[in-house]
Amino acid sequence: MRIAFIGDIVGRPGRSMVATHLQKIRQEYNIDFVIANYENASHGFGITTKNANELFGYGIDVMTGGNHSWDKKEVEPLFETHEILRPHNYPEGVAGTGCRVYKVAGEKLAVLNLMGYYAMPMSDNAFRCAQKTVDDLHMQGIKNIFIDFHAEATSEKRGMMMLLQGKVSAIIGTHTHVSTDDFQIAQGTAYLTDIGLSGCRDNVIGMDAKVPLKQFLTGMKGHFDIPKSCKKILQIAVLDIDEGACQSAFKLKYFDNTNVLRTDAWVEN
Repeated sequence: MRIAFIGDIVGRPGRSMVATHLQKIRQEYNIDFVIANYENASHGFGITTKNANELFGYGIDVMTGGNHSWDKKEVEPLFETHEILRPHNYPEGVAGTGCRVYKVAGEKLAVLNLMGYYAMPMSDNAFRCAQKTVDDLHMQGIKNIFIDFHAEATSEKRGMMMLLQGKVSAIIGTHTHVSTDDFQIAQGTAYLTDIGLSGCRDNVIGMDAKVPLKQFLTGMKGHFDIPKSCKKILQIAVLDIDEGACQSAFKLKYFDNTNVLRTDAWVEN
C-alpha cells in the first residue's frame, strides 16, 4: 500500500494548500490513503465541523490531533461521526479514540495518534500506551501501523523510534511545525522527527510574528493569529508499506511559487 501523511495544517493558508495540491498528488503518486493532522486547522486552534468537512472533501481519509484537539467545543461529536482521532494516551473516559483500523489496498492499516509529555497537557504515559496498543494490534494480526507522535521534545520522538523500530511501519512527529532533516527507514520503520507545518512559511510557526516577537522581547504573552496574507507551503510524506515494513519513503514540499522539493528517506543497513 502507498499512504501519505500531512503534518499540522495551520489555518486557512494550510487548508488552501491542501485544496490546491492534494487531489493532484493522490493521482500523480497513486496514493491509496491520506492521513493529516487537524489540530491547528481552524485559525490555528482545533477544528470546526465546517473545516473538517472541507478537508475530508479534498481527499483526506483520516485526521489525527494533538494538544489543541479540544479547542473547539464542537469537536466531541465529530469523534463519532467523522474519521477524526485524538491522542490515544488521554486518560480513560475521554471522548473519542486515538487508534482505528482501516482497509487499504486489500490490507489492514492501523493509525495511532499519541501525544508527548514535555510541555504538553496532562495525559497518560505515551510509551506504555504505544507499547500496549502495538502489542494488541499484533495479537489481532495487524502489521501495518502508522503513528503520528505529537510531541514537543525531539528526544521523546527519537525514544519512541528506539522503542518501536521493527514493530511498526512508520513514526512521524508533529507539533513543532518545523521540519527536521532526519527522514530514515530502520528495521522496516520509517521515522521523521517532525514533518513540519502546512500553511504560512514566512513567519513564526505559521503565525503572525508580532505576538511571538513581543513575547520573546518582553515576556508578555498574547493571542497568536494567522496572517491575512503570506507565503505558503504544503509538506507531505509518502510511504510504501508491505507486510508491516516500510520499503521506501520520500517527502514532498510544495511551495506557492510552484517550486517542489523532494527528499528521499535513507535506509539504514
